[in-house]
Amino acid sequence: MTPRTTIGEVRASRRIVFSGLGALGVATALAGCAGSDGGSTKTKVSAGTELATTSEVPVGGGIILADQKVVITQPTAGTYDAFSAVCTHQGLLVTSVEDGTIHCANHGSSYSATTGAVEGGPAPSALAKVDIKVEGNKILAA
Repeated sequence: MTPRTTIGEVRASRRIVFSGLGALGVATALAGCAGSDGGSTKTKVSAGTELATTSEVPVGGGIILADQKVVITQPTAGTYDAFSAVCTHQGLLVTSVEDGTIHCANHGSSYSATTGAVEGGPAPSALAKVDIKVEGNKILAA
C-alpha cells in the first residue's frame, strides 16, 4: 500500500505545481498585455508639444514615439498623419511603419498609414487619430 500512497502524493503535488504554473502563466500573460505603464492606451501628449521634425519621418513610412504612444506617418511627401501607437488587439505598441502600413509584429495586425484603419490581423478596430500640426519643420501635438 505504500507505493499507492506515494503515487497519490506525487499526483497531488503535480496538480498543485501545475495549477500554480497555470496561475503564474495567466499573471505573466496579463502583465505582458498591460504594457509598461499598467495598460494605459491613451497617448501622452499635450497640445503644443513638439513630437518630431519633418525630416525624421520618411515618406511612405513613419516613426513610433513609444513614450508618447504615438505613431507619425508620412504617406506621401509633405502629408503627415498621427495615430495612437497602441495596437487595438491586445494593447501592445505597434512595431514598425513601412510601405504605407503600420505593423504590429506582436500578433500580426496591420493598419493603414493614412487612415489608421485595420488592414489585417486580429485587431478589432482602427488606431485612434492623434491631432497634429506642422509648423515649419516641427510636428506638434494639436
